[in-house]
Amino acid sequence: MAGQGGSSAGGRGVVISDNWPGYSLDLFTYPQHYYGDLEYVLIPHGIIVDRTERLAKDIMQDLGDNDIVVLCVLKGGYKFCADLVEHIKNLSRNSERFISMKVDFVRLKSYHNDQSMQDMQIMGGDDLSKLAGKNVLIVEDIVGTGRTMKVLLNNIEKYKPKMIKVASLLVKRTSRPDGYRPDYYGFEIPDLFVVGYALDYNEHFRDLNHICVINDHGKTKYRV
Repeated sequence: MAGQGGSSAGGRGVVISDNWPGYSLDLFTYPQHYYGDLEYVLIPHGIIVDRTERLAKDIMQDLGDNDIVVLCVLKGGYKFCADLVEHIKNLSRNSERFISMKVDFVRLKSYHNDQSMQDMQIMGGDDLSKLAGKNVLIVEDIVGTGRTMKVLLNNIEKYKPKMIKVASLLVKRTSRPDGYRPDYYGFEIPDLFVVGYALDYNEHFRDLNHICVINDHGKTKYRV
């Protein structure tokens, strides 16, 4: 894993280079029903946990003393969101500054197999008009081209929130020069299709703790 990019603590992440070989699957435990379906471990669970704790600290420093509405993007974001919120709560309890958080959930539908589809639907969540005048933290699992996030942001901005920040566990390096960057992100990764830590391939692999690269056998086995 290489060093860090960006200028501020919030807007940078761990950069995983294109030639990063990952970790051998033999070094870790993972569910037996996925044996033969994965190439390698890209980010082990322990590193995800430590990085999430640091993101929580950055968010606490920036947004402390505010009431925040956390908008978790399902389904892939639920594990990262739960861990991030728990870390923020722990920091808040032991700090002079305090964040009051309410968590809500939305679902965005834009993938079929491993292909991103142009049309996106936003489902669920409380009435989004309740976000008017609020500080909103959107928590997402992965940002690729950023198209999906831009659509969501445009929708939420219509309701005039006081502030919107975005935290994503992963940012995928894409060839698009206008690539969207979240305010906070854990890891910048190569343009790979990754699974695990609640990221799925057709609803499979959510129960895998590490973030791994799926192999062709795995894609074929779970294709719909």
